[in-house]
Amino acid sequence: MRKQEHSLFYGIDRVTVLAYALLVLMGWMNIYAAVYNEEHQNIFDTSQKYGMQLIWIGSAFFIAILILIIDAGFFTVFAYFFYAFLLLACIAVPYLGREVKGSRSWFRFGSFGIQPAEFMKFATNLALAKYLSNVNIEVDNSRRNRISDLVKNYKNTFIAVIILGLPLLIIKILQDETGLAIVFVAFIITLYREGLSVNFLIFGLISALIFVLSLVIASQTLIITFSIIGVLAFLFIKRSRKNFIIVSIIFATASGVVLGTNYVYEHLESHQRDRIDILLGKKIDPKGKGYNVSQSKIAIGSGGFFGKGYLQGTQTKYDFVPEQDTDFIFCTVGEEWGFVGTSTVIMLELFLIIKVIFMAERQRSPFSRIYGYGVASVLFFHVAINVGMTIGLVPVIGIPLPFFSYGGSSLWSFTILLFIFIKLDANRLVILR
Repeated sequence: MRKQEHSLFYGIDRVTVLAYALLVLMGWMNIYAAVYNEEHQNIFDTSQKYGMQLIWIGSAFFIAILILIIDAGFFTVFAYFFYAFLLLACIAVPYLGREVKGSRSWFRFGSFGIQPAEFMKFATNLALAKYLSNVNIEVDNSRRNRISDLVKNYKNTFIAVIILGLPLLIIKILQDETGLAIVFVAFIITLYREGLSVNFLIFGLISALIFVLSLVIASQTLIITFSIIGVLAFLFIKRSRKNFIIVSIIFATASGVVLGTNYVYEHLESHQRDRIDILLGKKIDPKGKGYNVSQSKIAIGSGGFFGKGYLQGTQTKYDFVPEQDTDFIFCTVGEEWGFVGTSTVIMLELFLIIKVIFMAERQRSPFSRIYGYGVASVLFFHVAINVGMTIGLVPVIGIPLPFFSYGGSSLWSFTILLFIFIKLDANRLVILR
């Protein structure tokens, strides 16, 4: 038994590792199909993207093994260090990095490039888990099995939001990486699990609804509508100073969201406004700004139930879909493998996310549980937004499909994010002894 405890794979959840490996290998095969070159048919050809992806996969496996070797306590002790270091890297990269596709968010070392913002996700998750676990223990040390008292006071909530908000603002403002910045909103799910009131979620959903309405309906019309609703509210509720203040705050907030939305919309880049207008049906531009999504939907739809077959996708083969090996890799699956293939990929991604949630719930350490929910939140957000982009349900904001899309930084960051939790989960057996 002692020998087994010192084994590298002691306590490792093999099902989770298998799901990870399947997604990575399936992604590699589909990257090969997405950028297939008849003059370079060898899948191991490193002069092509599929050959380079194999190098990223091999190095990702090495990183995964390295994480499993490291003591689990290392990630708790150095959580804030990782957060601070990568935050500084995100601040420095616009000044020292290289511009790629209009965004200066990459450090370049010869032919090798790395994007700090991708790694900020696991660092933020570590910092958030450490802070919340410490706060929770201090707030209620008697409830060992389910410590969920994050929102005992606004100070703790404020600090947690700051931990999430700093990287979001830095990545958006300094690097203009909207997609990578928005990912940090996913951690709201983690906060909710740790005690954040459902009222915050309801407020967020209503604000999102008003945000969308503000893009479709004139701001004056909405504010007049809110005024009428406010007056009607006074007619049907008990008239008191408290209710008057509540209704006034709701009206002011709703009006603020409307005016704020219009301000933000007017200050967006022209291509970002065009994407939003196309998504909302205010503008039709299948050959311009809406080209990516239009071609992606054609590719997925043409696949039918079983698909056209591996390497037989015409939309893919003739490069009709831009970024078909990265942000739009899902359309390659849809065209060549059809409904069966896309369903398999989505189910495998969701299986991994649900498995992580179950693993998080069995943790004895608050730090491990919180980190696990952070992993599930980030993965779910990426899958939902990436698939939504390819079928035209959400604006194109450029985020990869976890473990599937081409790219070293993306694959490494997701691997680190997941395998830290796999290591923490394995360590729960040591905590139980």
